[in-house]
Amino acid sequence: MNSYLVVANWRDIVTAVAERDGNVPIEFLLEQNYPNPFNPETVIRYQLPHSSGVELIIQNMLGQKIRTLVRTNQATGEYEVVWDGRDDAGNQVPSGVYFYQLRAGEFVKARKLLLLR
Repeated sequence: MNSYLVVANWRDIVTAVAERDGNVPIEFLLEQNYPNPFNPETVIRYQLPHSSGVELIIQNMLGQKIRTLVRTNQATGEYEVVWDGRDDAGNQVPSGVYFYQLRAGEFVKARKLLLLR
């Protein structure tokens, strides 16, 4: 089902109608990684309903940052990131439970993942 976005700028007297294809996210979402448990890598998907500063990190059970996967501004859309079980220095991390956390604007969500070596 298509919806329409009407854009109007009264200061410049510019108007436009753009068709939206229904694939534009309407809310922030952080999906469960897959596969989970994983070895040697896992996929993390998320979506942004509008442009945001985004940070996606991996943390250990103590809340210590292990790896920064994303730290940038991103446009509206769906994203997919692969984590290879390595820390920021490129070292393989041991088997165990880890958390991945997405921060985008005021949205913050964390999920658990399991690495089995």
